[in-house]
Amino acid sequence: MNILRKPDWLKIKIDNTGNFPFVKKVVTDNQLHTICSSGKCPNQCDCWSRGTATLMIMGDICTRSCSFCATKTGKPLPLDPSEPEKVAESVALMKLKHCVVTSVDRDDLPDKGAEHWAETVRKTREKNLNTVIELLIPDYQNEQLQIVINSKPDIIGHNLETVERLTPFIRSKATYKNSLETLRQISISEMLTKTGIMVGLGETEQEVFQTLAHAKNAGASIVTIGQYLQPSKNNIAVAEYITPKQFEVYRAFALDLGFQHVESAPLVRSSYMSDKSLKFKV
Repeated sequence: MNILRKPDWLKIKIDNTGNFPFVKKVVTDNQLHTICSSGKCPNQCDCWSRGTATLMIMGDICTRSCSFCATKTGKPLPLDPSEPEKVAESVALMKLKHCVVTSVDRDDLPDKGAEHWAETVRKTREKNLNTVIELLIPDYQNEQLQIVINSKPDIIGHNLETVERLTPFIRSKATYKNSLETLRQISISEMLTKTGIMVGLGETEQEVFQTLAHAKNAGASIVTIGQYLQPSKNNIAVAEYITPKQFEVYRAFALDLGFQHVESAPLVRSSYMSDKSLKFKV
């Protein structure tokens, strides 16, 4: 078995100075979960040092088992009714101008957690009137999606994750078609719509171009493109390390398609530098 060597452009310097201790304390004291930790994100130290974090609601156990994801899979615990208030207070403590919230999948719940999402947005807005609230949601549709939309966040994101051909191999339940429909329904509600994909899973350049075109046609106006990194030996292996030059090709193509903003680089993740990347008024 050939093991790919990580190229120099993916080697990062760990920095847990700056605001890192403060953010860690807020997260710990409020018993919050973050995708930074659960997803083994390579940017955790960087983001926490800058005083930002992506909060993950509805627990840290997912009902799905996608092959690219490091989040635990199993039977989740009951929802914590105080969590929306804890998130709101934490955002206020960290003085976030741009707050990103994501979640595990909760297929065990009748509404899949949509109302919990909505309550989190409402509580966060009450305590943080000037904070941009960005969500990264599961593949909600119809009534469940409308519940989230009605809570009036500023941005709703849902990731396609990969190209259509590879979707059945890396996502355990979500489908490419359903994810495009989720983006379409977000967009027609006149909500700022965001999506993201990983590369390096064995896709071709033309497949990435096609995926970007599909996302744009579905109404997405912001897209992130980043290198897939294997979070553990139990996850699917990296097929290829994409060069920074190729990421620039993808960025240029997406901009030509008409995306309002594109983040495309090896270490880009769905929420990485979200506060810096929005150069247009939300």
